Amino acid sequence: MIDVTVPVSLADVSSYRPGNPISAEHFARLRREAGTASATMFDPPRFRHHVGVGETPADMAERAIAPMLARQGKDLLDEVDVLVVHTQLPETWFVGNGGQVADRFGIVPEWLLDLANGGCASFIHGIKLAREILQSTTARSALVVTVTNTAGQVFAQDQVRSMAQAAIPGDGAGIAWLTKSDRSPILDIETRHLPEFAGAMTSIADPPRRYWEAGPGEHHIGFTESNVAEVLDRGNRIVPDVARAVCERIAVRPSELDLLVTNQPNRTFLRNWRQALALPADRHPDTFEDCGNLFGTAMPMTFDYAVTSGLVPDGSVVMFAGFAHAGDFAAAAAVRWGGRYSPADAAC
Repeated sequence: MIDVTVPVSLADVSSYRPGNPISAEHFARLRREAGTASATMFDPPRFRHHVGVGETPADMAERAIAPMLARQGKDLLDEVDVLVVHTQLPETWFVGNGGQVADRFGIVPEWLLDLANGGCASFIHGIKLAREILQSTTARSALVVTVTNTAGQVFAQDQVRSMAQAAIPGDGAGIAWLTKSDRSPILDIETRHLPEFAGAMTSIADPPRRYWEAGPGEHHIGFTESNVAEVLDRGNRIVPDVARAVCERIAVRPSELDLLVTNQPNRTFLRNWRQALALPADRHPDTFEDCGNLFGTAMPMTFDYAVTSGLVPDGSVVMFAGFAHAGDFAAAAAVRWGGRYSPADAAC
């Protein structure tokens, strides 16, 4: 049984950006003409990072957790009983990369979950699952890992690179550490599945084939002008909706939020979401111009950047919010940030 009286906190977050920044010019030389909706959806950032040749999801996860272990000490791993991993492009056939991440971390968690869904909102999806396990079992702490690795492996392919969609994604990894404490409590979470849109995000090739079938065409996302316009409209609505639902339950007006941290699909979504919640730009930090669309890693990457940059005073109410794929999932979570946990806190 879940005991909601057990507080679960977001104790720390860290992230990893692979390689050197890649400029928009890398794609602009070959970019084809785009329609109006696609030009809005895929207006490229100044820079992004690409996963290195041969760099695996486990490599990226290990590099993402390194700053956290430097702060907290490697003993942190001794009490991790829950590991939730979302890998955008799993590299292990049939199973995800969660087992390899656990092995790389040197842990044997009782709970090891590979999330195949959640997409750009997988960070919140993972936090919700981890929190409920912590509240209903004797598990001591949890790690939520997101790995984004398609920019340098799918969107950089010769036949895909000239498409408008190729210039916007970036790669990276993020990690959250959850503990049973009231230092930075998770106040509330809202998740909404919209299964009627689950098949709207498709992979296609020319000539047509299923993704596992041999053939000459390189696979890419099957965007059209009409479905891009639908995603723009849907995303503009569902992200503010889930954030407002959380705000109502924690009795905080959206305009009173200290920080909004979202996924980073494009500039239009970022602008529209903060305007819908009546928040100024300085309370909605983003990493879009430097990292592009990081999909599931955008939230931990951006929050890590915000905390490290001193943008999140202790006591801040932080709202994480985002949606996945073509709108088949949306989620929001509020945290009252108490600062990064440190080993000294445990001795108090």
